[in-house]
Amino acid sequence: MPNSSSISEFLLLALADTRQLQLLHFWLLLGIYLAALLGNGLISTAVACDHRLHTPMYFFLLNLALLDLACISTTLPKAMANALWHTRHISYAGCAAQVFFFFFFISAEYSILTIMSYDRYIAICKPLHYGTLLGSRACATMAAAAWGTGERSGCASKPCASIK
Repeated sequence: MPNSSSISEFLLLALADTRQLQLLHFWLLLGIYLAALLGNGLISTAVACDHRLHTPMYFFLLNLALLDLACISTTLPKAMANALWHTRHISYAGCAAQVFFFFFFISAEYSILTIMSYDRYIAICKPLHYGTLLGSRACATMAAAAWGTGERSGCASKPCASIK
């Protein structure tokens, strides 16, 4: 008789076994999530609405805020739902999607942080060349590369290794 077992869902370790602590964890996670939404939303709104903030530094800060929102939105809603509804499971496809998107957004976030450090290097060490080195086209290209880097590092290693 062949072994024909398959995995359809994972059981997650609960943060607490008592209902009161699970509700406390839900409210703490909700507070963290709302603070992240508010902070990154305010950054995004300020950069988008104020024309004085349409500079490369704030453009990259806007991208970082959007990536941070996306990153925190991959894990916290499921953790909050599990704490609120007293469940401990996640589907196999849901887990795979959550891991993929988490690594996608984290790696893109690291790329944006690297680009932001390059932006500050140019602003400090080569201020006269700042406008030519970091024009709007170069900034858009670097931001697209950062988002693409997240996509590339989030997928399986064999297909991505063949892309050069």
